[in-house]
Order: sequence, then C-alpha cells, then structure tokens
Amino acid sequence: MTPTRRDVLAGATALAVARPAAADTVPSLLCFGDSLTAGYGLGRTEGLVPQLSHWLADRGHRVRLIDGGMSGDTTYGGRVRIGLSLRRHRPDAVMVELGGNDMLRGWSADQAEANLDAILTTAGEGGRPLLLVGIHSPGGDAAWRKGWAAIWSRLAARHEALLLPDLYAPLAAVPPARRGPLMLRDGVHPSAQGVRLIVDHLGPVAAELVRRAQGA
Repeated sequence: MTPTRRDVLAGATALAVARPAAADTVPSLLCFGDSLTAGYGLGRTEGLVPQLSHWLADRGHRVRLIDGGMSGDTTYGGRVRIGLSLRRHRPDAVMVELGGNDMLRGWSADQAEANLDAILTTAGEGGRPLLLVGIHSPGGDAAWRKGWAAIWSRLAARHEALLLPDLYAPLAAVPPARRGPLMLRDGVHPSAQGVRLIVDHLGPVAAELVRRAQGA
C-alpha cells in the first residue's frame, strides 16, 4: 500500500520527536574537584576525567563526563563554586573529590567536613546521585590523620552517597622504590600511568554512579 502524504508527515514528526528523547537518555556526570580531577601537569587526554570517560565507555556505560576540576581548590573553594557549577552544567550525578589541598595547608578535618557537607547537600538536591572520593593523609600527627580518615564514611552515610575512601590507594600499594613512574616530579600528582591505576580503582564505583543516574 502506498503511504499517503499525511502518513509520511506523521512518520517524520514522530522521528523528529524520538531523536532528542534518545539523546536525553545519556546521563551527565559532573566531576567536581581539584587538580587531581583537573589533570594537573598532564596532556589533554591523560587526566582523570578523559581516562575515566574511556574506561566507562569501554565497558558499555553511556555517560557524558564534565570536568569540574580546579587546580589548587580547597573544600572551602568548592563550597563557594558548587552552586554555579550545577547551574551551568545541570548534571544528572556528581562526583566530589576535594580535601587534598586542605591537608597540605594543615587545615582541620572538622572544617573540611563542614565544607564537604555543604557541597554534598547542594549537589544532592532533588535526589541527584552522589559519589564522594576521599584521600588518605600522607603526613601529620596521628590524631590529625585519624580525624581526616573518619570524615569520608560519615559524610557518605549522611548523604547516601557512594564512597571511594582513598583515591590514592593503588599508588600507595606500590613499593616506594617502584613508584617513580607513577608520579610527576612534584611527588604529589600522578603521571598518566598513575592515573590509569587510579581509574581502574575508581571506575567500578563511578559505573555504579552512572547506573544510579540512569535509574533516577
């Protein structure tokens, strides 16, 4: 049966409506953090966000990652800029990675916890899925380090967020004598090779965040 002009127009209209709807099924993930997220000292494709994007894509996870990293940022700085980042990008889920620069400045865990609590509260508005990425303190006295170690699980539980307790765990597991190629010359930031180890560690939790975003 030959289709009428009305049939053709109806089909074209349905297709035009369907295409944007299909595109909308791909969630966006805001990676909100400091220089570790921003890929300090690395090439355009070597940082955490592009490597994590490839890791997820290779395993069939359809998601658009947004680089919200700012080198040198602290938990207080993140508290100031989270609202603007959310309004600008309108993400479906948020990963928060902050605290390392607070530690380097010797700031208290209590102060950082208050800032991170505010960030997660804002980021999680409307039921937006969250992932909190912690980091282990490399120095300081025992009580100070213990205080920092305790905040991550407490914050994640309070905000029903997924948790990666220590972003640097796979690097710390490598004997110091073999750690050189995994770090930049500053001894603080990971090299591209080091980021690959970190992404293998982070990837499964990020994939669960993507699944939650798709379910939401």
